[in-house]
Amino acid sequence: MPTDEDETEATAEQRPTTPLTRETAAETGGEREAVTGVERGVERGVASVLKTGAVADADFDADSGSDSDSGGSDPDSSSDADPLAPDPASRRTPPPPAPSAPSAPCAPAPSFTAPAPAPQPPPPSPMPSTTPRSTPPSMAAPTRDGELRRTFPPFPPRPSARVPAEGAFAETWWGNAWVTALEEGALDVNRLLRGRRYADRGHVDAITVTPGLVLGYVQGSRPRPYRVQVRLRTLGDEAWTRFLEAAAERTGHIAALLDKELPHSLADCGVPLLPGPGDLDPQCSCPDIGHPCKHAAALCYQTARLLDADPFVLLLLRGRGERPLLDALSRLNATRAARAARDQGPAPLPGVRASEALARRQLPPLPGPLPLPPHPGQPPAYPAAPGGPDPFALDQLATDAAARAHALLSTGRDPVGELTLWQDAVRLAAARPGSGLTAATRTLYASLATATGRTTAQLARAVAAWRQGGIEGLSVLEDPWDPPAGRFDRARPLLLAADLPAFRPWRNHLTHPRGHAQLRLGRDGLWYAYESEPGHDDWWPRGSPDLDPVGALTAVAAGDDL
Repeated sequence: MPTDEDETEATAEQRPTTPLTRETAAETGGEREAVTGVERGVERGVASVLKTGAVADADFDADSGSDSDSGGSDPDSSSDADPLAPDPASRRTPPPPAPSAPSAPCAPAPSFTAPAPAPQPPPPSPMPSTTPRSTPPSMAAPTRDGELRRTFPPFPPRPSARVPAEGAFAETWWGNAWVTALEEGALDVNRLLRGRRYADRGHVDAITVTPGLVLGYVQGSRPRPYRVQVRLRTLGDEAWTRFLEAAAERTGHIAALLDKELPHSLADCGVPLLPGPGDLDPQCSCPDIGHPCKHAAALCYQTARLLDADPFVLLLLRGRGERPLLDALSRLNATRAARAARDQGPAPLPGVRASEALARRQLPPLPGPLPLPPHPGQPPAYPAAPGGPDPFALDQLATDAAARAHALLSTGRDPVGELTLWQDAVRLAAARPGSGLTAATRTLYASLATATGRTTAQLARAVAAWRQGGIEGLSVLEDPWDPPAGRFDRARPLLLAADLPAFRPWRNHLTHPRGHAQLRLGRDGLWYAYESEPGHDDWWPRGSPDLDPVGALTAVAAGDDL
């Protein structure tokens, strides 16, 4: 193969120079000497340029490492630096432009002799070009991927801190097993080192994996990347059957594969999943006859990184895709479970035989009920604790629960169980002994009002109604209704007969003309007295309910006030 130095020499030989005609220079002796001096200057410049290029080639090969010591010809061995960097030929000093020869005179030359011109030194060499070569686009086709074809994007260059000079290249034991198969089957360590540097510097394009084949493009020192293939023998149906049986034998195997792990026990199941020395068959479009060349070595190193991330890549190389493999494992697991259930048979169930359970026998009589206590029991005293619940409130709840249980035992029904949340809150507040809003009562009212979504004033008015007539008194307070003719119509004549003014009727209400007293007829037929500040319409229950409307008003005020 021609080297870069040969190409440079050929370029220098083919570079056109300005023609010099001896017939023109022979017209005068001075002109002949001038032409001869110019030719000698050009020859010295060309020789200097060729010598400079040869020295540059020797220095560049000494720095980067040549494949001449390995016994093979490598077209990229002239440079192990970044292949996307400028070509070494572009860093050589180009030959200086040849000076223009004197043109032929248009008229006869004069008869005097021109002095010979002094030889001119060659012009200074221009600065070497540092324009980087453009990176070719990716040649992968991920749109064609399927169950048996996967394309992986190229790996970025490794940071220099993470590039090991020697030792393990991969991060998993199965990735390093792949690298071991590559290195033990290689014939040249130097090519492996250069391929490893290519992989670390990100010169490998996207990688396509199909059954038995890894395909990728590796960027060398030339503009066009090399097409590299690495072939690996696929497994037969019998080998895959043994592998599936070994994977389904232990549930940990499937879990490890789903976690992108390859257990040692699964790799050692008798099926050659991982390649051995000589199993990898690399092929490259470069003219290097090394096994492998550095481009194929770079692709194999990057494939080890693919195996680190996903061991299903190795299984795809051996002939099975991830989805078909998992489906086959699922079917095999279901078959094994069904076979085990059939072989095991139904487990005996604990119990007694039906004939024994249905046999006629004399049962002992049930014990009689305990006598009903005369009154509910008293709950124990609850100590007060800082930040704890109110012991008085706990005592009230326990007492209420005991009373409800006693009523349920004696009558068979619990009337409190039919109350709504609001009615039960009013009942609990009304059951608290004492009168007036003390500190403890305010706390109880505030918690009950918050729980029912009411205000403390509404709760206090409802408590007064409950204490006046129980649940019916609360209904009279909150639910106006239209009573039928009869008792309500006879109330007004009775009030007039007692020398009381005519009360204004509205539904089940009879209101004093001055607006400070009111009678309400409940559904139980009793009259409930209410009192308010005149003109404020703020009615509060007063007194006890009575069948006689006049008797119910006696609790509101004396006869003179009415």
